[in-house]
Amino acid sequence: MTSARTINVLGIGGSLREGSQSERALQIALDGAAEAGARTRLITGPELVLPFYDAGVPERDERATRLIEAIRAADGLIVVSPGYHGALSGLVKNALDYVEDLREDRRPYLDGRAVGLAAVAYGWQAAVTTLEQLRTITHALRGWATPLGGSINSAETKFDEAGGASDEKSVRTLRLIGRQVAEFAVTRTA
Repeated sequence: MTSARTINVLGIGGSLREGSQSERALQIALDGAAEAGARTRLITGPELVLPFYDAGVPERDERATRLIEAIRAADGLIVVSPGYHGALSGLVKNALDYVEDLREDRRPYLDGRAVGLAAVAYGWQAAVTTLEQLRTITHALRGWATPLGGSINSAETKFDEAGGASDEKSVRTLRLIGRQVAEFAVTRTA
């Protein structure tokens, strides 16, 4: 990667369960961004337990402020959500709602930033519909969804603590998503 400055890629997602399958998938995607030369940061689980987003309340708690500032500083994002009952988790959706606080920024919302997306669910239907919802939200927030997205069926693919998975294709897909985010960020900052 060639850029005048270091690229920052933020990973958001996972679930409240430490070491969840979606959190492990997110880490693999971030590893792909790091392999492409990006500096990465991860915000998952307990860090995403935020008050319900309310645009009418300007005060933000400490976690929400950290999330907003991390998104503001990011050149690209990777979002991985578990699929619950055919949809993204409320935890991840609420975190993405906080992007509204960037509406008045020089780079409003996710404008000009690549966003890598993946969904991990126990079954193909929820994995695919969750990924589609993540793409729709990304577009609504002016982000550039990477060409490749990941739908991972956790009934067939299991992630391990060592940063791998029972399905090497899923690992390659997630790493490529991370690389696409980092490479797009380089083109935007060059």
